[in-house]
Amino acid sequence: MKISVVIPVFNERETIAEILSRVRQALGGRDGEIVVVDDGSTDGTRELLRGLDHVRVIEHPQNQGKGAALRTGFAAAIGDVVIVQDADLEYDPRDYTRLLEPIEDGRADVVFGSRFLGGPHRVLFFWHYLANKLLTWLSNAFTNLNLSDMETGYKVFRRPVLDKIRLRSDRFNFEPEITAKVAKTRCRVYEVPISYSGRTYEEGKKIGARDGLAALWAIVKFRFVD
Repeated sequence: MKISVVIPVFNERETIAEILSRVRQALGGRDGEIVVVDDGSTDGTRELLRGLDHVRVIEHPQNQGKGAALRTGFAAAIGDVVIVQDADLEYDPRDYTRLLEPIEDGRADVVFGSRFLGGPHRVLFFWHYLANKLLTWLSNAFTNLNLSDMETGYKVFRRPVLDKIRLRSDRFNFEPEITAKVAKTRCRVYEVPISYSGRTYEEGKKIGARDGLAALWAIVKFRFVD
């Protein structure tokens, strides 16, 4: 089973080399590929990526958003299973074994890595936690899933599931859109606990209140719109 790791990147010069090293280590002896979509970086990330020969790099001429970068990466990926990996160090590739297990043993078609099922996590913002729980609750109400962490950055898909889904979102509202459309496929969805080392805004965190409002709208919209 070939594994594709798709990494959307925007201005992550300080972390991109380290996350790529961790991904390679996590893949180990697996048949895998790393697909990096540079989404218009202007901080030197793009130039750094051009010097690497162990990853496939696709460049967007200008920033379009995480959802747009993932659409590009999904289209280019050739694996039987696709893992979404953020370019910062918030999510640890050492969790791949746990994320892949329900797919490899035939139980799951899609796996969500939950930050709220007991894995170690950095203690940060209460209001972010509350917003995540609210968005997850609302998403569950519209999709009839019982996820604990819809907004998680770790999502893993069997290729046939992705092939059934047409994605439209350009920014962080990718998360509620993909969740709604996965639910519509009626495939087998699992959750597993993951670790989480969240960043502060000073450390480079990009998602904000505007994205939370967009996610609210996306939850409602994609319940009824394909």
